[in-house]
Amino acid sequence: MLLADMGASVVRVDRLGPADADHPVNPVVERGRRSVAVDLKSPEGVQVVLDLARGADVLLESYRPGVAERLGIGPAPCHAVNDRLVYARLSGFGQDGPWATVAGHDINYIGLTGALWSIGRAGERPVPPVNLVGDLGGGAASMAFGIVCALLEARSSGRGQVVDANVLDATTTIMGFVQGLRAQGVWSGGRGENLLDTGCPYYDVYVCADGRWVAMGTVEERFFHVALDVLGVAADDPLRGAHKDPARWAALRTTLTDAFATRPRDDWAAAFRDHDACVTPVLDLDEATRHEQGVARGAYQPMPGYDLPQPAVSPRFSRSHTPVPPAPPRVGEHTDAVLAELGYAPERVWSLRVACVVG
Repeated sequence: MLLADMGASVVRVDRLGPADADHPVNPVVERGRRSVAVDLKSPEGVQVVLDLARGADVLLESYRPGVAERLGIGPAPCHAVNDRLVYARLSGFGQDGPWATVAGHDINYIGLTGALWSIGRAGERPVPPVNLVGDLGGGAASMAFGIVCALLEARSSGRGQVVDANVLDATTTIMGFVQGLRAQGVWSGGRGENLLDTGCPYYDVYVCADGRWVAMGTVEERFFHVALDVLGVAADDPLRGAHKDPARWAALRTTLTDAFATRPRDDWAAAFRDHDACVTPVLDLDEATRHEQGVARGAYQPMPGYDLPQPAVSPRFSRSHTPVPPAPPRVGEHTDAVLAELGYAPERVWSLRVACVVG
């Protein structure tokens, strides 16, 4: 999605046959690409993929290690037809090591990096952060970055290479921020005891009178004092000196909890609107699409075929145009067109269809 959003021509090779009920089409994540349906267990189907690789800049596969080789579309045969090809591999645990072929999902990968252990309140179970940290912010973003880096390198070397991106390594990289704080001695080994993990009372979420929440992130002391002003904490209250005094954080948390509970969330949002205090409402998924900043920026666009909006393309550029992403393809929707672009004659495409090699 990230590459297609930036204007890359992306062709997805789908499995020929009934749709996979375990992996229905995601109308946002799978937007902006074309689909060809191919039987990779047939020699003719393998040849279709090699013909695609012959003229491509990048081939991206996300099988378990060794599967692409068994199918005949591993790096060696692909580089044999296109030595400038960037062969990008996205896996859970990487291409080698004792866990390389072990099954897993986001929660498993981030559980082995310290990331999952770090997310949650003191004395409570770790909280899975949807699949944003490992799959998306980790593996997918790392893969897109690796592809772009390899393409830039190929400009000077004239050669492609294999990109080994995986969720485990990528999440470990993201956790480098926390590891760096630990090295500085400013992050403890305990969950929910630190500045950014709910251990600190002025970097946390508070419930309001209507049961909704506000997010307080007054890391800088000047924002902290502005927030206390809006909350009505007296100028001479001793807790104004608690910003750098963890011994008084428990008392400060009680004061903040009681203060926010006196008014509904939107009242607090209005009260803080014109103050630089890093206090904002916690919006649900529908409210987020209507927030004034997102509306002003055009952060959401209509999603074809759905009543819900979709995120717009990001980031934006001063000169280059960012396209409006088209809807995701149906499986095999573009088989004929893509094969024609590869030079396949109509009668050959028909014969492949009859033989159930493509669909």
